[in-house]
Amino acid sequence: MGIRTVVWNEFLHERENDVVRGLYPGGIHETIAAALRADAGLEVSTATLPEPEHGLPAERLGRTDVLLWWGHKAHGQVDDAVVERVAQRVFEGMGLIVLHSGHFSKIFKRLMGTPCSLRWREAGERERAWVVNPSHPIARGLGPAIEIANSEMYGEPFLVPEPLETVFLSWFEGGEVFRSGLTYQRGAGRIFYFEPGHETYPIYHDPDVQTVLRNAVRWAHNPAPAWVDVSDAPNVPYDKARETLEPKGASLHKAGEAGYR
Repeated sequence: MGIRTVVWNEFLHERENDVVRGLYPGGIHETIAAALRADAGLEVSTATLPEPEHGLPAERLGRTDVLLWWGHKAHGQVDDAVVERVAQRVFEGMGLIVLHSGHFSKIFKRLMGTPCSLRWREAGERERAWVVNPSHPIARGLGPAIEIANSEMYGEPFLVPEPLETVFLSWFEGGEVFRSGLTYQRGAGRIFYFEPGHETYPIYHDPDVQTVLRNAVRWAHNPAPAWVDVSDAPNVPYDKARETLEPKGASLHKAGEAGYR
């Protein structure tokens, strides 16, 4: 069985904007999915915002190894119950790849615990995404930098937690820089944020960008069984401890009682 991968997209810009529809007639999600399917080891499907439960019911998420997330204009329309469902699966070990304007998605802010704010400019300027960690698996097969002819500028400061690793650092024609490829771990789940991907430019058709996405899916995949009780906080009775214990002092909780949340 291949790495079970789901590409999620709002699928709104492509239906409402002629420029975006011309670049991504089947939707950004289908362009990304086609790029991922070039790796025979990936089993790729898609989901979109308008579908019931945004295409991410619990049963489907339970058999998803890696989820890619693209969102922009409808972050607020994503149901909070679905956000919590995705977060729980990340804690259990599902990989998550957050793309471009997904930095403001509910799920990314939920997992980062910060505003995830940045500076931006939509001027079609040149972007050079330097590979600052060339030995990282996500950078496999790339040269020193990815050259993008037209991009939306994202600039520092980027209000996210300090990452585990910085894989890419982008320079923009207007002079700004941005940490454009960052890795995190939450529970058993690996997370990768990747900045290139503004919808009015053909960035997801770029071979190097597609290489990054395929590499990122393989990096984010955790082959271990899901850590399904990762969010449990069981009350362990004193008489079940590995060493002999005698209770001392007062206790707030009765034996076996759940803790406060």
